[in-house]
Amino acid sequence: MRRRGAKDGGGPVQRHPVPDAEDSVEKEPARGVSAKGLGRRSLDALRVGVLVLDEEDRPVLANPAARELGLLRAGTVAGGTPVAHTVVRTLAGQARRTGTRREVELDLPRGNGRDPLGVHIRAVALGDGHVTVEAADVTEAHRVARVRRDFVANVSHELKTPVGALQLLAEALLDALDTDGATPPDPEAARRFAERIQHESTRMGRLVTELLELSRLQGGEPLPEPAPVPVDRIVAEVIDRTRTPASAKGIEVNFSGTRGLTVYGSESQLMTAVANLAENAVVYSPDGVGGEPPLQVMITAGVNGEFVEIAVTDQGIGIEPKDLDRIFERFYRADKARSRATGGTGLGLAIVKHIATNHGGQVDVVSTVGEGSTFILRLPARPPDAALPLPPSVVIAAGYSAAELQ
Repeated sequence: MRRRGAKDGGGPVQRHPVPDAEDSVEKEPARGVSAKGLGRRSLDALRVGVLVLDEEDRPVLANPAARELGLLRAGTVAGGTPVAHTVVRTLAGQARRTGTRREVELDLPRGNGRDPLGVHIRAVALGDGHVTVEAADVTEAHRVARVRRDFVANVSHELKTPVGALQLLAEALLDALDTDGATPPDPEAARRFAERIQHESTRMGRLVTELLELSRLQGGEPLPEPAPVPVDRIVAEVIDRTRTPASAKGIEVNFSGTRGLTVYGSESQLMTAVANLAENAVVYSPDGVGGEPPLQVMITAGVNGEFVEIAVTDQGIGIEPKDLDRIFERFYRADKARSRATGGTGLGLAIVKHIATNHGGQVDVVSTVGEGSTFILRLPARPPDAALPLPPSVVIAAGYSAAELQ
């Protein structure tokens, strides 16, 4: 069928302005909903922002995602027509002049202290001066990239400290044991340096171990199939692990609560989470040697709705309110001096948080400075993929033929 305005000799076809999305498809009269309407609704449903600008960079088509991603800004006149973002207009002008696709990825600032909005913008010239702009939200990818950069920087800093200390201590130890005749050996100094070397090497080994554990929890390895894990077994093992360091500080580790509870997941990971909480409780409690009554670290277990709650309460130094929102961050230490003295890495609570999240639970903290803290680990009381109960069976009355039941 010949178009209006076309010539038989293959001459030029009359150009028309770029139509709106609703006019770019034909209707299907036989159906209740036109293809034109479906096209527009499909465009509006996209998570990708789509914006079309005319030859003067005026928006002629925009879906809701384009507005949400900030491709359009309010005009200079109150209540006037929105205008395209400056970056969008610049990119559209480049695509219009060169006739090639132009792309850019950047962060657009947002208010209220929120992370910047990461967008990947692509502009393609359509002809007649029109340009279509596509924008995808890459905020999460940018956030992950920032986290990785910060993680590498923090790891480098944390490893540099014990490595530098080991080098200096080794040199001092060699000087203390120098037997060239000029100065006599100093066994006491050599012992002090050797003990410091042991402390720093233990700290570095713990840091490497916890980094590997955190890497596995963040997706390096798949989570094992959830298996039933008795809470009593976790608590008994944790109390056994912490008994020696707790006794050295005059602290008792006890249990109270409901017996016979079961959670689902990886027993080794759940053991690590509760052990980290209990060990922190002992470390951040004052020495209770000779105290009456003795200081306690209490582990409790109970059921709250669809969750099993395992709480670890101490009578330690407590946590400042300004630190409560950050203590689960990697390498964050509320008391840096105390953490270094005890060999803390700043990763223990981050590991607990990831274990809880991977198991469909969460970890919270309640603390009062000078009185102590309570960390509550909430874990699902049923498997994540537990089958729903089957409906009651249906009894089919007798007297029907096989053909009638098919």
